Amino acid sequence: MAAMTPGKIAGLKAVSDECGVIAAAAMDQRGLLKTMLARELKTGEPPEAMVIEFKQIVTGVLTKYASSILLDLQYGLPATKFRRGKGLLLAYEKAGYTVDHPERLPTASEGWSVLRVKEAGADAIKILVYYTPFEDAWVNEQKHAWVERIGAECKAHDIPLFLEFVGYDVHGEDEKGIAYAKRKPEIVLRSMEEFSKERYLADVLKVEAPVQIQYVEGTKACKGPSAYTRAEAKEIFRKAERATHLPFVYLSAGVTNDAFLEMLEFAVDSGVSFNGVLCGRATWQDGVPAYVKDGARGLEQWLETQGAENIQKVNHVLKSAAPWDRR
Repeated sequence: MAAMTPGKIAGLKAVSDECGVIAAAAMDQRGLLKTMLARELKTGEPPEAMVIEFKQIVTGVLTKYASSILLDLQYGLPATKFRRGKGLLLAYEKAGYTVDHPERLPTASEGWSVLRVKEAGADAIKILVYYTPFEDAWVNEQKHAWVERIGAECKAHDIPLFLEFVGYDVHGEDEKGIAYAKRKPEIVLRSMEEFSKERYLADVLKVEAPVQIQYVEGTKACKGPSAYTRAEAKEIFRKAERATHLPFVYLSAGVTNDAFLEMLEFAVDSGVSFNGVLCGRATWQDGVPAYVKDGARGLEQWLETQGAENIQKVNHVLKSAAPWDRR
């Protein structure tokens, strides 16, 4: 683990709850959020003001229940004023990738540095890298070097680095299909091993579940064929925990809130000592239709009822999570 200097300790405390668990909401989606809004609008790309307002409203409501909020630099900065004094993580990476660049090489947001992100009020820096150990070596070397540079920046400015990695397919498989589900444990475990190395200077890993919960035999989410028995899936969760000495939190990866809750409960049942969540779409995605139909008030009402219920259910499971400093 990167040296626990005063700034890193202060930043991690700022984004955690009173028990030291990272119970963070994620609202750093950019292109994806615009796509979700456009789908409901049926009129093409939404205006920028709409994206900004959506983030402000989600931040204002969900930070009643979260220890911190993750926002982006492009549309999320106005929302930082609505976070009710809770901790702030800011996403340093430029969002998205295009189909003509299948390597999904990461870039930092133009016009920003870790120093500038810290000056914007961040308690911690978050970066996302799409990663699979099955990718061509030249691609992964570029990604390794990119993370190394940002890790060094965060060390220089004494601010925690949350390193998120999301797997992807390079074998021509459907990423929601059973073949990819069988390959996913190796992708997640090897990624966790790689980015736990000292050279990256990460402080917290933001990770996917090492299995696809909808392919675990006997789960509520499993509606068809399974890729793993319950016993196999539990052992995969335990192997993933052993793959790192760093604190780690789970991301929701766009699944429903029910599926995310079942995954977290499965991790607890497996005996995994995880340190919290950075939960995004699972909590707020069903508020998009309410916002498009009934405006700001419609979204607020949805968040105060269903959205609040979603995040409080997550918080209930987080009573079984461990404080970050235990690792």
